[in-house]
Amino acid sequence: MRSVAWDPQQQRLLLIDQRLLPAEFRRVALSTYQEVADAIRHMVVRGAPAIGAAAAFGMALAAQQATGSRAAMLDFLHQAAQTLKAARPTAVNLAWAVDRVLQVAQATPGGPDDLRAAVLAEAQRIADEDVAINKRMAEIGAALINDGDTIIHHCNTGALATVDWGTALGVIRMAHEQGKRIHVLVDETRPRLQGARLTAWELAQYGIPYDIITDNAAGFFLSRGEVQKVFVGADRVAANGDVANKIGTYMLALAAHDNGVPFYPVVPSSTFDLSIAHGGLIPIEMRDPDEVLALQLKGRPVAPAGASARNPAFDVTPHRLITAIVTERGLIEPPFDRNIPRVLGTA
Repeated sequence: MRSVAWDPQQQRLLLIDQRLLPAEFRRVALSTYQEVADAIRHMVVRGAPAIGAAAAFGMALAAQQATGSRAAMLDFLHQAAQTLKAARPTAVNLAWAVDRVLQVAQATPGGPDDLRAAVLAEAQRIADEDVAINKRMAEIGAALINDGDTIIHHCNTGALATVDWGTALGVIRMAHEQGKRIHVLVDETRPRLQGARLTAWELAQYGIPYDIITDNAAGFFLSRGEVQKVFVGADRVAANGDVANKIGTYMLALAAHDNGVPFYPVVPSSTFDLSIAHGGLIPIEMRDPDEVLALQLKGRPVAPAGASARNPAFDVTPHRLITAIVTERGLIEPPFDRNIPRVLGTA
């Protein structure tokens, strides 16, 4: 089942509400681009590829909402594009997907109905391509995993974070399906606990053995020689190979590097932003402090009344800490500033 799917009968977007897992599995139906923007902002849907696909279908809904002439429709689509792109600024797939749909709309001849059909077809194409790309990355990345490996995984990068299959978790899933005996240490991924809630749930569906660990326990297991690989996803990759990913990735990469454990981001080519020279230029989303302050332990608030908090959603891992980047076009190894354009075909 796809996490992002179009309902052709009702002409609406269906999303798995990831805020409710693992306690409840529910799909929500969205009929306007504003609802899609809210779903992205409030993390009903999350994960860079899934956000991109959802935003593309948000543009299809905007085309349905638009009235009047072709020019009026294009103006409406431009407004919708700005709203959707502002929902979460760090994940480059969001802007990439919206701009791709917008370009198709602008290039399509004919009237409003022609534009509506073209925009929906492009959104569906983006979703279908995501599944194919993920499976290709899974095949390439699984070759890096040996029988018997223990792997640390951060955040959630599985089918829930994409249209289907997944990026880093897709690699792990492929290795499992190839018959390799693997074990996964699942970072909780605070403060929203995507690892404990979502990755653990997905691994259980696949029958892959795992243990949940606190984020700050990763260094302990790495230092004891109990981990052979680290796999993570990414929300944006700069031209020099710096990777923006879920907060906590940088600390994990430091610990892996210090203990000589290979560290692999698994990243579709759409997540690379070659217009950004290095990770220091990547915008970092600051989320609501209540995501930290509202945490409870045994029904009681963890933070004292009146406490303040800072809540960055992402951090940047410098390219010097990265062993290689897995993409659907092949493995990218250092030096990244030369090999990224070569592998991506932009040199």
